[in-house]
Amino acid sequence: MISFRRSLSQSIHDRPLQNGGPPPSSNLSTMAAMPLANANFSAPIPPVVAPDLASANDNCCWPLSWLSFSQRKEMYDRSKLKSVIWKRPYLPVIFCFFLGFVVGLLPFTAPNTSKYKSELGEQEFSLELSNISNRQNVLEMGNPDSVAVNGTDATKNDSKLPADVVSRQLLDPTFGKLLIVVTPTYNRPVQASYLTRLSHTLKLVPPPLLWIVVEMSTQSMETASLLRKTGVMYRHLVCKKNMTDVKDRGVHQRNTALEHIEHHQLDGIVYFADDDNVYTLELFEQMRLIKRFGTWPVAMLAAGKSKTILEGPVCNGHTVIGWHTNEKSKRLRRFHVDMSGFAFNSTILWDPVRWHKPTTEPIRQLDNIKEGFQETTFIEQLVEDESQMEGLPSGCSKIMVWHLHFEAPNIMYPPGWRLQENLNATIPL
Repeated sequence: MISFRRSLSQSIHDRPLQNGGPPPSSNLSTMAAMPLANANFSAPIPPVVAPDLASANDNCCWPLSWLSFSQRKEMYDRSKLKSVIWKRPYLPVIFCFFLGFVVGLLPFTAPNTSKYKSELGEQEFSLELSNISNRQNVLEMGNPDSVAVNGTDATKNDSKLPADVVSRQLLDPTFGKLLIVVTPTYNRPVQASYLTRLSHTLKLVPPPLLWIVVEMSTQSMETASLLRKTGVMYRHLVCKKNMTDVKDRGVHQRNTALEHIEHHQLDGIVYFADDDNVYTLELFEQMRLIKRFGTWPVAMLAAGKSKTILEGPVCNGHTVIGWHTNEKSKRLRRFHVDMSGFAFNSTILWDPVRWHKPTTEPIRQLDNIKEGFQETTFIEQLVEDESQMEGLPSGCSKIMVWHLHFEAPNIMYPPGWRLQENLNATIPL
């Protein structure tokens, strides 16, 4: 029996390949020419032709090659399947990304329509028609605090506004307008008392309300601590004006507040409320009815503090037809009104196009004006004449502000109104 395994294994399989090169051709040729040892087998044996090494290797290792090829094909099919799986949502993802990018570019706030309002005039339109109908329904249902007296309704609350004011609030687009109250203050014995009294008044005013308190040079710790406890939304500002060049401290403090309002474009009704004045709640309710500029009479004490002076507009309804003053030295003023006797729309400061202002210069109070003329020179920058004013309340027949000066120039008081030591018991128990 002829065995090919021994001769082939010794010549090919048992001989390692060096560096992948072909084996010596002499060995293959010798093996091919070697006769077979079995003499009983008489059939001639054809010579074994030495094949090429590459083909020999392929023929010997074709199962392994086929296996590696099948594995590579399977891996290729898997990768192709994964790419197909990822390509399926590829277009929807790109579409959603592009749609989100376009939506992100759209503005989410209402555009500034002041230029369109200027083309239509100074009239504003209210979009709260549903709220107006709801308020009307509440009025028709009646006030729970009202009682019937001799067949008529009388209210328990004396501070309720008149019927004409209520009707104006129902139809007025500025109902619920932001009130911007500007208060210049400085360190003095009764400052804490004045600010506390004013803060209690402002806390009773329905929101929205912003209280801007302005001090000179630096913020005092006492004022900052008091403002934090008021419960009123406020902003504590500092006027950096050099004190050596200041003629009227209050003028520069109010200008600091005006710059702040103009810079941040606060939309509301601006009112200069000194901390030593006394105000009624009806005053702030009336101010929300102002379209452009509102004014009212103010009660003041004379120089000798022996009599009361009334100063302000004379009105026919809400139309200003004249002025009343008791001071002969101020009769040369264009508008006879106190600093706490008017309020105006803040958009006049930063939107002159809406109000057809001929100049874009900033509206500020002047420090180089004779005392007592700061009010009229400032008002002349806001309105042209009395036709652009609104008298409040109707007929200007009610005093809502008292400008009183009761403080003493030199008074001793404990710092911060805090007692460092216990008082002496003058009446012991």
